[in-house]
Amino acid sequence: MTSESTPPTAEGRELFDGLQHEVAVFARRAEQSRLGALGPARNSMDRAAYLLLSRLDQEGPTGVKALAHGMGIDSSTVTRQAAPLVEAALVRRAADPDDGRAVVLQLTPRGSARLEEIRSSRRELMALLTQEWTEGEREQFHSLLHRFNAAMAHLHTGGGGPAT
Repeated sequence: MTSESTPPTAEGRELFDGLQHEVAVFARRAEQSRLGALGPARNSMDRAAYLLLSRLDQEGPTGVKALAHGMGIDSSTVTRQAAPLVEAALVRRAADPDDGRAVVLQLTPRGSARLEEIRSSRRELMALLTQEWTEGEREQFHSLLHRFNAAMAHLHTGGGGPAT
């Protein structure tokens, strides 16, 4: 909704109030559990570390600026988040193969193993939370949540509204 949009009707306000409330409850519950899954992996990795490791796993060795841009945060935040991961030997700094003066962050074998441990535990949690859902409901929820996150990212980066 932009400033030029028509204000929602009373029914629309009720729906949006309900939606924003559910998003707030979801955010609180997600942070409480860190969607940390089940078993020993529960609460063992914060959201920032998980997202950074996941990004490196998906993209391979990546520079700080590219990571920051892709994650919608600034370079200093990536640097700050990466420091404990480097210290824990989950990530290593390496020379950029395209520009020896630049540095890239790279997932280590230990980081890959740790990420898989967390992902496995989180998959178990997702399966448990949606055990009474059909496969179609899970797919629909995933699709809508992805679309919602994309719209939020678009708004955060100055797009002003839903991503196209």
